Amino acid sequence: MTSRNHISAPTRRSVVKAAAVTAVAAPALAAAASPALAAAGAPVFLHGVASGDPLPDGVLLWTRVTPTPDALPGSGRGPDVTVGWELAEDRGFARTVASGSTVASAGADHTVKVDVRGLRPATPYWYRFTVDGTVSPAGRTRTAPAADASGPGVRFGVVSCANWEAGWFSAYRHLAARTDLDAVLHLGDYIYEYATGAYPEAKYGVRQHQPAHEITTLADYRLRHATYKTDSDLQALHAAHPVVAIWDDHEFANDAWSGGAENHTPGTEGVWADRVAAAKRAYFEWMPVRASTEGTVYRRLRFGRLADLHLLDLRSFRSQQAGVGSGAVDDPERSITGRAQLDWLKSGLSASDAAWQLVGTSVMISPVAFGALPAELLAPLAELLGLPQEGLAVNVDQWDGYTDDRKELLKHLTDRGIRNTVFLTGDIHMAWANDVPVKAATYPLSASAATEFVVTSVTSDNLDDLLHVAPGTLSLVAQTAVKAANRHVKWVDMDHHGYGVLDVTAARSQMDYYTVSNRADRDATASWARSYRTLNGTQRVERVYQPVL
Repeated sequence: MTSRNHISAPTRRSVVKAAAVTAVAAPALAAAASPALAAAGAPVFLHGVASGDPLPDGVLLWTRVTPTPDALPGSGRGPDVTVGWELAEDRGFARTVASGSTVASAGADHTVKVDVRGLRPATPYWYRFTVDGTVSPAGRTRTAPAADASGPGVRFGVVSCANWEAGWFSAYRHLAARTDLDAVLHLGDYIYEYATGAYPEAKYGVRQHQPAHEITTLADYRLRHATYKTDSDLQALHAAHPVVAIWDDHEFANDAWSGGAENHTPGTEGVWADRVAAAKRAYFEWMPVRASTEGTVYRRLRFGRLADLHLLDLRSFRSQQAGVGSGAVDDPERSITGRAQLDWLKSGLSASDAAWQLVGTSVMISPVAFGALPAELLAPLAELLGLPQEGLAVNVDQWDGYTDDRKELLKHLTDRGIRNTVFLTGDIHMAWANDVPVKAATYPLSASAATEFVVTSVTSDNLDDLLHVAPGTLSLVAQTAVKAANRHVKWVDMDHHGYGVLDVTAARSQMDYYTVSNRADRDATASWARSYRTLNGTQRVERVYQPVL
């Protein structure tokens, strides 16, 4: 953990509310990681605290204890220790409402998770952990509204694709500094599996992964998660807000599917099922996420009568990606969701009485085709979008590669009259605002079944990074061509890094897009870029000329 304090008094636009919350957590982080404590062999909290998956009556609490200096993540060393926890209504812990103890063991990599229940809905709480007199950083969390509550609104931070080597996590710092969020939604690629210097090239990186090799074993995945959680901006995010997370491919390996991955080599890298089991075990140890009995992340959270949040797992059950240009993309026997998950999603959408159906999908559901592009732009866009270098418009790793599932889902929305469905997406390191057409070829004369907001990456390479040019140098040509060939795409930004803030009211769902000034600058500022909304009942997005204040 570094000694820099990213939390106090960063520069930001006036539309972002400065937070007192994380200013309290910052000194505790420094104290918990004290070299003197570590040198003395006392237990320390080097990886911060976190909360997640808020319910109306509960929330999941997380931390990791380093009980002895040799108990490094993934090492399997170190004694079991008893960890106390407490949750209070105030930051001074004078009004404690719940407390208890649990055990941090080497078998769980000395991580602990506590599922606290019996809490009041829509209420902020403070929490902390203790071991042998050492006190963890204090975190702030918040429960969800009551299931039948009709509040004025809910608000989420939205992020994806944070590559440790590619840049600093300034987007997390700016979200941590807001006091107006109910939760932060992480749409996948929380970690990356690559060897150091593989992506991006070493000369473009700002820091190195640990372990340095591509991760394949349980010890590897544990250490990689631990490395990410030493970042002070990521710790600040977790200490400030509950996080609701799903995984995408890089929590496992690039372009993962149920039976393998693009960069997994059986034999030299072991059996794929063993690698997946290791990655999932480390994920559930290190993330404030409730695991289902099936060991997946698809689940549903409710935020009063305003919104049901349907979270998808689009890696565990999918068929292998079709060959580019293959008619297999339309094969009804192939699936991106798996039959059980698609039926679960359809059933949940039909049964919901919430005003809005928010669907967290790690890859883009809107179809994408290309118009004419110059060669120097086609290659990097093909890399980002999963397209062939010759420009055939099929993105086989996203819903474009599994058209029968998409057709069935969109038909379900239209046949059942399910309105106000908003897909929330990450993955492709660009920001988009889309209508989701039933038939893209005839749009806008044909219907839109839903809308989609795609957030850009926290740090992972986008168009200007791949071309090594200043933002906007060439992207205007590419963006114009994409919009011309895809009339349902209302906006795309191919250059910037940042995050989104989704504000949901009974009347509309609005995504405010923010960009950071420079991913290579640890003190990068953030500024509002654009806003788009979909009004209740319309299934179409429109531009808004100011963010929600």
